[in-house]
Amino acid sequence: MSRTLIIGSNQPYSGKSATVLGLAKLFRQHHFQIMYGKPIGSCTPGHCPTEGNDEDLTFMITALGLPPDRLPPMVARMDPQTILNHLQQDAPPDLLAPLRSYCQTYQGDVLLLEGPADLQEGFLFHLSLADLAQDLAAAVLLITRFPSPAVVDSLLAAQHALGSRLTGVLFNDVAAEQEEMLRQRVIPFLEGRGMPVFGVLPSDRILRSISVAELVNQLQAQVLCCGDHADEILIETFVIGAMSVNSALKYFRRSEHKAVITGGDRTDIQLAALETGSACLILTGQHSLDPRIQQRAEELEIPILLVEFDTFTTSERIERVFGQVRLQERVKVQCIETLMSANFDFSRFCQHLGLTPSLASARA
Repeated sequence: MSRTLIIGSNQPYSGKSATVLGLAKLFRQHHFQIMYGKPIGSCTPGHCPTEGNDEDLTFMITALGLPPDRLPPMVARMDPQTILNHLQQDAPPDLLAPLRSYCQTYQGDVLLLEGPADLQEGFLFHLSLADLAQDLAAAVLLITRFPSPAVVDSLLAAQHALGSRLTGVLFNDVAAEQEEMLRQRVIPFLEGRGMPVFGVLPSDRILRSISVAELVNQLQAQVLCCGDHADEILIETFVIGAMSVNSALKYFRRSEHKAVITGGDRTDIQLAALETGSACLILTGQHSLDPRIQQRAEELEIPILLVEFDTFTTSERIERVFGQVRLQERVKVQCIETLMSANFDFSRFCQHLGLTPSLASARA
């Protein structure tokens, strides 16, 4: 009988998709046959894909090399119109029926399902993480960040909601200064209460970065030059150029892989940004690009974007994007695969799932 495994989380943007990719590689290394599905479609504010289309799902299909015509069905999308339609139904349909049927007939070893954004999402539709786990008889691996020990509260709440369906926890994006406390105090506490911790993934600058292409999408920016490789250029931080040139030069040199936000009329700051290893230049205001700046940017192959917002609004939007980093670049896939291989106890995890890697290897 195949094993259904839901990758869940106690908070949005914890790293579920990244974990699926890392787990998929580990399962395949041990010759397990896998399939991936996403029961609930994504719909972020201001950017809701059309019906049947989900950017993250499309990326995952490509990254995992899966046949699109054999994927588990997506049963719901958390967009406003779907919610309103559901509220008007006296007898809501059994949305899980097609997915339940798929799970019962799936012939592979492991069916990886990416769970809701948190413990509450999907509750209205009876599609919360606990609902999915119970209805599909699935195990749950819970992904969580570790901003502080206060996260233990939500983990205990998750354990209470999921019961025996909770297989264990994976800590993701753990800062170096937090790791000792996590390993010495928090993990022993959780293990002592029947909550296995299978790994601690350290923070990584690549995974926390965003591509210029993603910035263009999120800011609805116009690419003024050098946009050919926007999906390959990663940005780790951003700075605002609103000071004197001398101050800007000192400030800019402190950061690598940065995007610099400045007014379209500040050619002095723009040139300073280009000459200090910036990854991208974001111009605000409706000003024409100075030909000298464009020529230098093309020589250095640094993209320049133009946005309609003012500098403050632009910086706010970018800050939100950094808090909601998505997995859309191949370099990030390689990074998470490496981190999972080095920091995830796959053998112990398989034992808790009742899987035997050696038998899968022998059968293959």
